[in-house]
Amino acid sequence: MKASYCYSLLLILLAVSAKEHSLFGAADPTDGFTQLPLTDDNFDLQKPYNIPLSQRYNYSDGIRSLWVYNNDKPFKHSSGTRPRTEIRIKGYDYSSGVWQFEGYAYVPKGTSGVTIVQIHGAAEGATTLQLRIYDGNMRYYKYNLVATDLYDKWFRVNVIHDVNEGKITVFIDGEQKFVVKDQGPGDLYFKCGVYAAPENSSNFMESRWRDIKLFKK
Repeated sequence: MKASYCYSLLLILLAVSAKEHSLFGAADPTDGFTQLPLTDDNFDLQKPYNIPLSQRYNYSDGIRSLWVYNNDKPFKHSSGTRPRTEIRIKGYDYSSGVWQFEGYAYVPKGTSGVTIVQIHGAAEGATTLQLRIYDGNMRYYKYNLVATDLYDKWFRVNVIHDVNEGKITVFIDGEQKFVVKDQGPGDLYFKCGVYAAPENSSNFMESRWRDIKLFKK
């Protein structure tokens, strides 16, 4: 009887150990990558050209808040693009290799029809990736569903771009959510913030970002 009890207890302990290993032993998206140094000089802020930056951007306690209105001006007078307040990561433009963007994002409820992450540059068109928020869900442009229920909470975004293989992989909170072929080679760089890329965006759009990092393999 005692031996049977000990055997059962051992099986339970082994099962718990296996579960913990599966939960905590999974590979992180950044494994095998080298983190690149980022300073304030690498964060180029784009905002409506006719208003001060302080009216569309705030940086406090490590959190970068970016917002824009649907009827705002574009980021420069000569541009015909939709309004935006975005961080363009400069100094790390790329055209080959394997690169990764990481950041923790927060999107308030009501922000909809807005791009919060971009890879700018492509063989055809302006971008090779746009991750948009529609009614709390994330989509690849306006098409494939990437993740759901993202309003009013911090979530981790990792985007890996393997240029040589022409592949982009998106992780949300460390879980692989989406893989897609890129849009071809170009002068590529990462952006995050709020860009009213589609028509019929919400009147007010905001995203907040912290712990923005860049990696290369």
